Amino acid sequence: MAATKGEKPRIKPFKGPAGGWGSVRSLAEILPREHFPAEGMRELARQNKPDGFMCVSCAWSKPASPHPAEFCEEGAKATAWELTKLRTTPEFFLEHDVTSLRGWRDYDLEQHGRLTHPLRYDAAADKYVACSWEEAFDAIAAKLRLMDPKSVVFYSSGRTSLEASYMYGLMARMYGNQNLPDSSNMCHESTSVGLKAAIGEAVGTTQQKDFDDCDAILFFGQNVGSNSPRMLHDLRRARKRGVEIITFNPLRERGLERFTDPQNPIEMATLKETGISTQYHQVKAGGDIAAMMGLAKFLIEWDDAAKAVGDPAVLDHEFIEQHTKDFHLLADKVRATGWDAIEQESGLTRWNLEEAARVYARSKAVLGIYGMGLTQHVKGVENVRMLVNLLLLRGNIGKPGAGPTPVRGHSNVQGQRTVGITEKTELAPVEKLKELYGFDPPTEKGLDTVETCTGIVDGSVRAFVGLGGNFLRAIPDTEKMEAAWPDLDLTVHIATKLNRSHLFSGHEAWLLPCLGRIEQDVQQNGPQAVSMEDSTSCIHGSLGKAEPASPHLLSEPAIVGAIAKRLLPHNPHVDWDSWVADYARIRDAIEATYPEKFKDFNKRLFEPGGFWKGNKAAERIWQTPSGKAEFLPPSALSATGFEDKGGQYRLITLRSNDQFNTTIYGYHDRFRGVKGTRDVLFMNAEDMMAEGVKEGDVIALEAPSPDGRVRRRPGLIATVYNIPRGCLGAYYPECNVLIPIEHHAEESHVPAAKSVPVVIRREG
Repeated sequence: MAATKGEKPRIKPFKGPAGGWGSVRSLAEILPREHFPAEGMRELARQNKPDGFMCVSCAWSKPASPHPAEFCEEGAKATAWELTKLRTTPEFFLEHDVTSLRGWRDYDLEQHGRLTHPLRYDAAADKYVACSWEEAFDAIAAKLRLMDPKSVVFYSSGRTSLEASYMYGLMARMYGNQNLPDSSNMCHESTSVGLKAAIGEAVGTTQQKDFDDCDAILFFGQNVGSNSPRMLHDLRRARKRGVEIITFNPLRERGLERFTDPQNPIEMATLKETGISTQYHQVKAGGDIAAMMGLAKFLIEWDDAAKAVGDPAVLDHEFIEQHTKDFHLLADKVRATGWDAIEQESGLTRWNLEEAARVYARSKAVLGIYGMGLTQHVKGVENVRMLVNLLLLRGNIGKPGAGPTPVRGHSNVQGQRTVGITEKTELAPVEKLKELYGFDPPTEKGLDTVETCTGIVDGSVRAFVGLGGNFLRAIPDTEKMEAAWPDLDLTVHIATKLNRSHLFSGHEAWLLPCLGRIEQDVQQNGPQAVSMEDSTSCIHGSLGKAEPASPHLLSEPAIVGAIAKRLLPHNPHVDWDSWVADYARIRDAIEATYPEKFKDFNKRLFEPGGFWKGNKAAERIWQTPSGKAEFLPPSALSATGFEDKGGQYRLITLRSNDQFNTTIYGYHDRFRGVKGTRDVLFMNAEDMMAEGVKEGDVIALEAPSPDGRVRRRPGLIATVYNIPRGCLGAYYPECNVLIPIEHHAEESHVPAAKSVPVVIRREG
């Protein structure tokens, strides 16, 4: 439930399971608050169905045989959020100047409703004013034509369809740059870098059906109950047939403990629960490398002992010999690493790790599921590589029921990369684009998210075009970035609702409202469908049927096409108008660009369960320089990238179950027992005693950094929570202010938001 300003916060432990009646009550609260239309219930019945629309929330897979209600609590909130009857019209901006709106909460900005008209920022009045689409397109294109292409950034949110993403990436490259940062830069770029180097593919190797073939699951750093609740059905099904699920996560998250299936009448009537994790190890923030080293140490030393006495091997030596490179480097590093260091860095005991290793050693097919708890560290890439090392030891890649399974956030963040939203030339089909469209694509690496932030601060980035998202709120170093943002010459935001990013305008600024995915999209050739790629590399069609929020809205492809047509010189090989008239022609272009992945794209668009784009590593074909899967020993046992000091803590930024990324649905984090506030600091009870902090004390966090600035987040309410000593938890994006731009993953540049060095300061 959303909190009204001034409501007294309440923090009380939650004793129930994930799912169950708590989910039902949560939906019963949000639907009337959004003035959810009667047609909305019809749309919920179509959500994640083969002939319906793909959820606008997370990227978990749509099954071929869906449940009657194939949506979770978070997905239903996202649908209600998009289909709300609340509106933000031009009249709203006549009453509120932009500066005053900066004082509104994230929730209140978006809760005001859907944007209805294109808007231009009037600097003299400090207000957005209504304008025509033609005025906006002409002015944006004219401004961009005058600029150095290298100074312009084209950001895209992970919700954007494959069709709009393909057009957007092509427009940027034809304009002259590869400055195409996206949501992946903020979350799973460590996956793209780590997996690509280790196995030759930048994405996970598994599909949803692998949950029916595995006999164990290793689960790292992903809060399934809040971030991808539909996956709980797959985990529950696995547990029902005896699969052991071993979880490594700093906080005890309810979705990884207990689940009541809201779609099971017997469970709902009897309040029956399914236990999810068979082992739950509360690893320290940044301690996953050490934990995995511990598992590997047991496996390798058990194998050494077995070999010495002629017993059956523990490792899959045939697989290692045939399919991998540099096993000896890892084995030597593992043997030389002592248990004291492993226990110290992981926060787990040798006995804990032995218990987990025994399960792994006897299991024939193991999934390695993980989220941003691995990727958002300074050594996030090494976290991913260490998980791959562990899987390779027993041949757990390229067979049914086994392989790395990264859980992506936004519903099409993985798909965007597939169709060319990337700043990296090696991931873009530049030669194919040259062949198809008769231009010379740029080959100079573009800017990622961190480099974009640095460029805005130093002035080398002069324009920002955003296709969805809330970039300024999602990135680190909030105060520094908000101070630099108004110096931009141009800002353009394509959006459905007002958010904080829109309130820091460049010298020229435009706010362009677009259709949502659930809404009917009618173009010249009739109603249009779009497509997305889920976390398991399956492609799904999505058809919106709801009445648009305003007759003045345009679709994302229509907006991109209109800007591109005005911005770029005429090219006889690209008919932007034809693509906008019929999205099937965009899909034909995608197929022509990626013929192996998108064969018969239009014919297979609504295939139940989606069609798999394929994965060479899943076939044990390793597209690495060596032609084999490559072991890589870690350079350190801690992924934090900093030295621990007295009085310094490791801050983990968290999401509540009442939000999706930067979208805040309300101020009730049911699973953590928090209601009425997001200004909370979760602390270990012993750390509270050591600091002299009592339950309910209001404190500040400070984060010093090499640039000499001390970043500060005041007003946090301390509360006891089951979290490892030396670690703290607080909400994202409210605590992004504490993360320096420079605090990011090596190689991938993902902001290291899961282990931020901070100190506690008493207020008052």
